[in-house]
Amino acid sequence: MIYDLAIIGGGPAGVSAGVYASRKRLKTVFITDHFEGQSAVSEGIENWIGEIKISGADLVKKMHAHLLAYSEGIVDIKEGARCDAIIKKEDGTFDVKAGATTYTTRAILISTGSHRRKLEAKGAYEFENKGVVYCASCDGPLFADQDVVVAGGGNAAFETVAQLLAYCKSVTLINRSNNFRADPVTIEKLSNNPKLTIIKNAVIEEVKGGKFVNGVTYKDTATGTLHNLSVTGVFVEIGLIPNTDFLKGVVDINSYGHVVVDPRTQMTSVPGIWAAGDCTDGLYHQNNIAAGEGVKALEDIYTHLHTK
Repeated sequence: MIYDLAIIGGGPAGVSAGVYASRKRLKTVFITDHFEGQSAVSEGIENWIGEIKISGADLVKKMHAHLLAYSEGIVDIKEGARCDAIIKKEDGTFDVKAGATTYTTRAILISTGSHRRKLEAKGAYEFENKGVVYCASCDGPLFADQDVVVAGGGNAAFETVAQLLAYCKSVTLINRSNNFRADPVTIEKLSNNPKLTIIKNAVIEEVKGGKFVNGVTYKDTATGTLHNLSVTGVFVEIGLIPNTDFLKGVVDINSYGHVVVDPRTQMTSVPGIWAAGDCTDGLYHQNNIAAGEGVKALEDIYTHLHTK
């Protein structure tokens, strides 16, 4: 059979689009290896609109349940599947390959998200979600009145610093080089805050603790000297890696691996293929934004399919 739409990816963007696709009666194949976005591991998310506070696990369950409630007979969910390739055919349809199965569709929405670049330090994996966190918006308030450290030197790192300074006792920013990638205006605005300490030319070598984090060891890269710092939280902002390897040569991708989209419609460089959420080159990446982009894309997809 030929589907109207293939949605690839099960995070907020994909699920939101899936719900709208069902409501608009678009015969859809929904391909995802899981329904867990980056925030699935968060203990408490306080910025998901409509929920004062919800755990990442509960948010995933609610999104999944919402999609299932409307999917019967319309959205064909293929959970545990991963897209390997997309092939455009001469008749304008697409073949979406997932393992040994090929699905033919008239339109595609890519919502595969991204994953955080992990901190490569001793103890970082063991203390993940026990003090080592990758989302200040989700977990920052849990560290109110505590001493924390931020690893990174780009805009995301300084945005995290700005959030944490509002409620943490102190924030130490550790940057591996002498220069920052963040905007100069942002750096200047935050640098004079008495609660912020900036350490350049340094890398975190080890995360320490018992049940939870209680400190880090960092190395001065100029001298090789090791220093200990007492903190209860380690916020990692050293970059995101879009889940777009399978799209190389299919649609335009920027130097960071993000799918290039038209921000008005979410359409990619290839007519018939849209993208939404953290896998795109959108300026901001958040759960709420991803969900909105999924809806925006779906509206344009519906119009596209009904005006051909």
